[in-house]
Parts: sequence; structure tokens; C-alpha cells
Amino acid sequence: MHRLYLLVLISFLLSSCKKDDSSEMSAVPEIEMVSVAPLQPKEYSDSIVFTIHYKDGDGDLGENDPDVKNLFLTDNRIGITHQYRIQQLAPSGSTIAIEGNLNVVLNNLVITDSSSSQNANFSIYVKDRAGNKSNTVTTSTVTIHS
Repeated sequence: MHRLYLLVLISFLLSSCKKDDSSEMSAVPEIEMVSVAPLQPKEYSDSIVFTIHYKDGDGDLGENDPDVKNLFLTDNRIGITHQYRIQQLAPSGSTIAIEGNLNVVLNNLVITDSSSSQNANFSIYVKDRAGNKSNTVTTSTVTIHS
């Protein structure tokens, strides 16, 4: 009888050490919008700061080569995509899960029609060094004023 209890206890302990596959991060980066500020910038003078949260299961998000762009921000009013470089976030050769926040600054906003204010929203995605493209997030509405 003691052996049965011991066997059940050992089985329970071993099963509790099993890794939960549902909590593992994907090797494809994932992002989510945290904030956009200000929501009512003045054209030609205010910048917008986009804060996104990223997760990458193998840590290959970011790049040391300054010529490689890996974050893309599209002004959905006019279809212009601004390209940025995220610095390498984990050491080369490592395959560690990483996550955190990134701030992206967009300068020199303009109103693209003849009005005194214009609504805009922006879409953002990232690519890792393996070429995996993240999901795309879209910001809330920003109203640009003259």
C-alpha cells in the first residue's frame, strides 16, 4: 500500500514539472498597441509617440546593421510607410524569449487636405532577422490640427 502511495506521489510530482506548451512564445514576433500620444498633435510642430509591446519567442527581433529596417509604420491616410530600425534586443546566437515595449516617434505631421484638422490612424508591424512578419496593429484615431 505504501508503494502505491509513493508511486502516485512520484507520478504527481513528475507531471507537475512538465512544461506547459500553451505558454511558449512563438518564433514569429507579436506586437500590441500600448499607447499613442498626443491624440491631438499640431501639424509641423508636434511629434507622435507610439508605444508598442513586443514578444518574440526566439529573440531574433532587432538588428545591428543600421541599413536594415525592421519596423514599419504606415500613415493610412496617404499610404506612406515610414521605416525604422529596432536595435538588436538579444545577443547574437541566442534563442531566448524576449518581450518589452518600444517607443516609435513620428515627426513632421501635416494635414493632407485643405481643412484645419484631419483624422488619421497608423498601422505598425515588425520583422525579425529570420524574415518573420508580426501581426499588424492599427492605432486609435489621431486628430491633427493646424
